[in-house]
Amino acid sequence: MLNRRQFAAGAAATVLATQAHANTYPSRPIKLMIGYAPGGSTDGPARALAERVGALLGQPVVIENKPGASGTMPIQALQTSAPDGYTLAMAPSSTYRVPFTSEVKWDPLTDLSYVIGITGYTFGIVVRADSPLKTFADYLKFARENPGELTYGTSGVGSTNHMTMEQMARQYKLQLRHIPYKGGAESVQAALAGEVMSAAEGSNWVPMVDAGKLRLLVVWNAKRIARYPQVPTLRESGIDIVQNAPWGLVGPKGLQPAIAARLHDAFKQAMETENFRKALDTYVMEPDYRSGADYRTYATQAVARERELVQALGLARAASRGGA
Repeated sequence: MLNRRQFAAGAAATVLATQAHANTYPSRPIKLMIGYAPGGSTDGPARALAERVGALLGQPVVIENKPGASGTMPIQALQTSAPDGYTLAMAPSSTYRVPFTSEVKWDPLTDLSYVIGITGYTFGIVVRADSPLKTFADYLKFARENPGELTYGTSGVGSTNHMTMEQMARQYKLQLRHIPYKGGAESVQAALAGEVMSAAEGSNWVPMVDAGKLRLLVVWNAKRIARYPQVPTLRESGIDIVQNAPWGLVGPKGLQPAIAARLHDAFKQAMETENFRKALDTYVMEPDYRSGADYRTYATQAVARERELVQALGLARAASRGGA
């Protein structure tokens, strides 16, 4: 009986301590990790959110850029982080794919706490303004007539950009040469410098397209975007692919619901500010809000979809070929 009483007392003390933590949260700066280099289409909107959320919560939200591993370095870092709300990460769509292409020690459905879905990208293929490839039809024609010679940069092996290009190449029976970089800003700069013939990227290319330094050949949206009405979609070009790779905010496994709710509410409020909408407009992106529960549902669906795609493209790591 004494042991039961001690156990009950200990459990009650734990509950009280947890509630006290939630009531005083946050009492120090919050770290928000981003899996891409500074200055890109994830970093910009995230910084606009962080500034406003910091003001709402009374503690700064500090951005830490951790590029590499197709944007999933922050997800790996969360695995050794305390679930106290002081370490968060932006989860790219590669979060649901990398476990099937690489050896990782985390599961996106059991080892993360989903807080809020925020937005998705506008992807497209760009070339230098002086490129002889004037249209996407030219791009496809060159690739078909010159197998393995057309190079494209992306933000990394196994990234959504890379996987979508592989999917496109398979549908159109093309041989393309992939050149991975550490982030979207780097791959776009590589295209501008002539290191690669093209970049398949999220809209880091917008400022250089607007300045006439790069040419946008095609977008991966479901429909044409108002800012570039002359640019066709993949579907209009005969390739049945739509991709916007939604992303949002996650925490470590076991994040206290009250803290997750407070973070959700602060970020949702920040999403409604003019600064955030201007940051999205810079990269022709749109808000794509999901509650924590809806975001987890999306993740479950994405894992199943990515498993199927990785296996169909023959890119599954050996340990996952049986469907793990």
